[in-house]
Amino acid sequence: MTTRTTATTATTATTTTAATTTAATTAAAPRGARFLRVAVALQTLTIFLQAVSAGVLLSSSHGELLHGVGARVMYGASMLYVLAAVLAWRPGGGSPRPIAYASGFLVLASAQVVLGIAHVPSVHVPLGVLMFGLSVLALARQDTGAADGRGLPGGSGADRG
Repeated sequence: MTTRTTATTATTATTTTAATTTAATTAAAPRGARFLRVAVALQTLTIFLQAVSAGVLLSSSHGELLHGVGARVMYGASMLYVLAAVLAWRPGGGSPRPIAYASGFLVLASAQVVLGIAHVPSVHVPLGVLMFGLSVLALARQDTGAADGRGLPGGSGADRG
């Protein structure tokens, strides 16, 4: 009888541990997805502000400082996007696909910084426009859930259950 009670207790403990792990993973998934959305939105905003500061750069002597600081913030936002993609994937159980997108943005941001320092506006400016468009697209994909295959045609993130 003692062996049976011990086996039942062990089974109950294993079931409880599995349920707790599943609940923690399920709870982490929305937080990871939310952090990923915020990171993409922040990246999109910083790239847009870089376009604004580029305009200031052309018309004011203070524009260079503003654009330089903005470049550092944009690069940091790109690194945050990579971190958010990894955190949404690993503990949250999401798709690893956003990691590839985020890593691609980090490569583009690195090229953008190098081109800016080298003063190559003929490539720097179009690359900035491309990055903004891709970042808006990534943000739209996050809002619809298309980045991880959950999106519905014509639907929004709120349509998912």
